[in-house]
Amino acid sequence: MIKSVCVFCGSSIGSKDSYAEGARALGREIARRGLTLVYGGGSVGLMGVIADAALEAGGAVHGVIPQSLESKEVGHKGLTRKDVVTTMHERKARMEALSDAFIAMPGGIGTYEEIFEIWTWAQLGIHRKPLGFYDVDGFYTELLHFLDKATTEGFVREQHRHMALMDTRPGALLDKIAAYVPTATAKWMEMAQS
Repeated sequence: MIKSVCVFCGSSIGSKDSYAEGARALGREIARRGLTLVYGGGSVGLMGVIADAALEAGGAVHGVIPQSLESKEVGHKGLTRKDVVTTMHERKARMEALSDAFIAMPGGIGTYEEIFEIWTWAQLGIHRKPLGFYDVDGFYTELLHFLDKATTEGFVREQHRHMALMDTRPGALLDKIAAYVPTATAKWMEMAQS
């Protein structure tokens, strides 16, 4: 059962109003469903937008932020709960432990690194939690085409490619996450020996 959703997203607002609108819609939908939003703890960019939207809709928001960023006053001051940790590695591990599912919104290099690490952990069987891309205004469309090519070219296994869900609508993406059934994964060494 999904009780908490981690959202990875930009510390910038992006160049289109649709990105902030998407963040607000996802924050409100997470709150409407009674889920806890887990995110990077910031008050800036899309991080601040999604946190504020979930809080305004009566939702619970749990931020996880490294001390180095908290001390620069980018930490959100009005969260339901905030963990201040030492390192970025500790931040990601804590967010994974707190979350039942993961969504990548538009963002930069940090957002991609976070969702791909979570996806790698799922591929390796470290967790069996759903993950998805919220494709606001076509932001992830080309990336997902690239991943399809990587699958066709034999670098990503079909069952691992299908672990990543995608939708352009927050409610539909959360429905897919709720309905997700993990596929059996084998360790790379076991696959190489078969």
